[in-house]
Amino acid sequence: MKIGIFSGSFNPIHIGHMVLANFITEFTDIDEVWFLVTPQNPLKEDTLLLDENTRFEMTRRALANYPKLKASDFEFSLPRPSYTVHTLEALSEAYPENTFALIIGADNWESFDRWRDFEGILEQYRIYVYPRLGYRISISKKLKENVEALNSPIIEISSTFIREGFTKGKDMHAFLPESVYQYIKEKELYR
Repeated sequence: MKIGIFSGSFNPIHIGHMVLANFITEFTDIDEVWFLVTPQNPLKEDTLLLDENTRFEMTRRALANYPKLKASDFEFSLPRPSYTVHTLEALSEAYPENTFALIIGADNWESFDRWRDFEGILEQYRIYVYPRLGYRISISKKLKENVEALNSPIIEISSTFIREGFTKGKDMHAFLPESVYQYIKEKELYR
């Protein structure tokens, strides 16, 4: 099975994440998308990050009715900070029956050469790059065999926007799966 790895903090997961993943499973050769909830991104500050188990629970709830989309806490047991190259290697070792590909946004593709062992990732794994407003996806000829620019819908909803909305007392219901919205309200998150 070909698995697309969609790694992120998912703080919180929202409908934009889900629309993108659904597009990928329906319009590419990816069979499933695994949402890897990242405990700590080495390129981001983690001061506003909810507990990893809370973020995983929101992700699990959001994807419960989508058989091709899976929540994963795989990185929770790996050394920190989490580097994508190590995660992909560990996944390949743990699930040798699967082929793994990396799903990243055009914003991350722009800084991909700053990632730990980015050359190794490019050699060993296929990369799918989805569009983001304000970013061009430029792929050199020599990389086109392993890197694909997706023609997916651009849905500019960010987790930051959702968190800020909750903080200001706004109704963020339409931006989230129902189960995630209810969980956030019940636990009084992002206040």
